[in-house]
Amino acid sequence: MDKDQVAEILTEIGVLLELKGENPFKTRAYTNAARTLETLTEPIETLVAQNRLGELKGIGDALQEKITTLVTTGRLPYYEDLKASIPAGLSEMLNLPGLGPKKVRALHDRLKIESVTQLEAACRAGQVATLDGFGEKTQTRILEAIAHRRQYAARHLLHEALGVAEPILASLRDHPDVIRCSPAGSLRRWRETIGDIDFVVSSREPAAVIDFFTRQPGVQQVNARGDTKASVLLEGGLQADLRVVADREFPFALAYFTGSKEHNIAMRQRAIARGLRLNEYGLFRSTEETRDPALLVACATEEELFAQLGLAYIPPELREDQGEFAAAEQGPWPRLIEWTDLKGSLHNHSNWSDGRGSLDEIADHMRELGCAYWAITDHSRASFQANGLDPARLRQQRAAIGTVNQRLADEGSDFRLLSGTEVDILKDGLDFPDDLLAQLDVVVASLHVPAGEEAENTKRLIRTAQNPYVHFLGHLTGRLLLRREPARVNQTAVIDACAATGTWIELNCHPARLDLDWRLWAYAKRQGVKCVINPDTHRHEHAGYLRLGAGVARKGGLTPADVINTLGLPALRRALAAKRRRTT
Repeated sequence: MDKDQVAEILTEIGVLLELKGENPFKTRAYTNAARTLETLTEPIETLVAQNRLGELKGIGDALQEKITTLVTTGRLPYYEDLKASIPAGLSEMLNLPGLGPKKVRALHDRLKIESVTQLEAACRAGQVATLDGFGEKTQTRILEAIAHRRQYAARHLLHEALGVAEPILASLRDHPDVIRCSPAGSLRRWRETIGDIDFVVSSREPAAVIDFFTRQPGVQQVNARGDTKASVLLEGGLQADLRVVADREFPFALAYFTGSKEHNIAMRQRAIARGLRLNEYGLFRSTEETRDPALLVACATEEELFAQLGLAYIPPELREDQGEFAAAEQGPWPRLIEWTDLKGSLHNHSNWSDGRGSLDEIADHMRELGCAYWAITDHSRASFQANGLDPARLRQQRAAIGTVNQRLADEGSDFRLLSGTEVDILKDGLDFPDDLLAQLDVVVASLHVPAGEEAENTKRLIRTAQNPYVHFLGHLTGRLLLRREPARVNQTAVIDACAATGTWIELNCHPARLDLDWRLWAYAKRQGVKCVINPDTHRHEHAGYLRLGAGVARKGGLTPADVINTLGLPALRRALAAKRRRTT
């Protein structure tokens, strides 16, 4: 195991011990040890091999032994036994917002609750509200969280669905009987959450392709299997459906199974208006529904199908009946952004707050990825749970970034780290004074603790947009997809304020956020507000989320010119400076 994997297990041990009511000093020892490992600047394997774990702060003999076992064997019997000793339902309850280990333990000790089902029953009976430290509001929030969880139980994050679908797609493409294949449905449209995965394949041997599909790694059961289609349940609970068609039918089937219901209705209506009939089998010269090949309007590609209906090709991400038809009637679509257009990220965390990498590690990794720059925007002091920086530490970090950049320059590299902060938006203003913000390259302001009222949240965000030292607003609503509803915000009013002040808005492309929502980017673009696509990285691998961000930006109709971090470093520096001049 690497240091991050070991740190995750140590953190979980701390949580499990707290659930059991162990001595708080013991639980904190595991949490602190995890934090120490996260900030290591050399491989943990080296420390283990050289028997140097004891040199690390807070790592005693017992922890040395456990860490060594994890690193060398990948297992820890102590952790496995501890996990088995706690009802699985208690750990499941921790996934409900607002329920930490102490509250879950209190529910277990006082009401003998061991599952979410029992918790819901106790809330409905009014028992939870009577417990010390809970009350009516907490009981109501728990019920809301359970209802929200149930509502989205059958849905999956886009990132998870892509991770499952892409290996299957690659296997299908390599199969000798497959002519053409593509994902379809909400996955191809890059919806933020996915119900199931759809594949469309053309082949002369559908039986062979279907047999191959149902035997893919990760298939847990075959739900249905016919001559031209199959449905399977994959590991993780995702359903995947395959449709096999003749190659002449492929463009029509792909378009049909890609578009939203509303988009497809509009497509069929356009066909009828031209004396044609459109369905999943083809476009036909007929006034009645038909599959007669003699009446087929031959189209080799989706582009040709759209042209037959008087439209420029509509990119798959936009097929939601959200204005794409009016635009496609005007001519070819402008080139939408690709993830390779992105030159870096302006919202990222290091081990100075709650990230995993050191400044040097981040610089070297992102330079190797081909980025031109990477901003370090660690949390401000109000985010104490994330080890937020106070003004003194922020100044020290700025100097440390300067040292890293000098090393890069001496090595002949043009890559640079940018100094910055993710400053908390508080009730009465920002967490840092303006004179400190003015010293930084990049300032992102985020509302981490929203008020309950829409008007108050909107006021705080508009006030922040008016601050001359704030470059952009981060994850505007604070939503966590499938887990937490967005904060109540009048988003169009905030967009208008950003348009008036030249403040940018983030498309936070962490898989659980994808915030600002794609549905609002068309309005933001019309108002002249620029987008910043940021993965909000806490680990090196999170840089890969930039691909997600570009896909969602495409869904919002954004081009490279609409996104700030498509700029190279010199142009970005000019844009950062120009933004401040506009509002000072």
